[in-house]
Amino acid sequence: MSPLNEEQLQQIRDERKEQIMKAALNIFARRGIIGTKLSMIATEAGISQGLLYHYFKSKDELFIVLIEQALQESIEGLKSIYHLPGTPLDKVREMTRLFQEGQPYFMLIHQARTSDGVPEQAKRLIEGHSMETYVVDILEPLFIEGQKTGDFTSGDPRQLISAYFTVISGLMTLNINADNAYQMPDVDLLLRIVSGRP
Repeated sequence: MSPLNEEQLQQIRDERKEQIMKAALNIFARRGIIGTKLSMIATEAGISQGLLYHYFKSKDELFIVLIEQALQESIEGLKSIYHLPGTPLDKVREMTRLFQEGQPYFMLIHQARTSDGVPEQAKRLIEGHSMETYVVDILEPLFIEGQKTGDFTSGDPRQLISAYFTVISGLMTLNINADNAYQMPDVDLLLRIVSGRP
């Protein structure tokens, strides 16, 4: 068997780093930074704790990298809604479904906003992405359009977005442990918040 070339070795390193980040995301999302140990992440990733240190110097560094990634992907996801086909209501329906799929990222951001022990750099990143600038500003044109077409209920579109997002946030926070007794409501039921339709 011939030795691996540099490109193959880099691919293995990239895959290992992604494996670590995925494991860390799931644990940080459930337990927060204080409740997470590097040994838990290593176990979840199926690697030794020593190998984990080859990729990340500390738990804080790994948390910060994940916060950067979560914020970037969230912003890109919110902006991408404008490229979807259909009415404003169709777009918000798809966005709601995507929110549910991205629950670990959402919970990671929630943990960074609310938990103790969050590294200062992560706090600064979060502070630069308030709900006002990070969600409401991005979605306001879509909600205004939806009000004009009759898809959404009338009123202040910014308050409507805030109410919708607050409900989604609360539901995802309640469901982080995937309790079988608790089920996320159907997307169309959730959309009654913005559509005002029975």
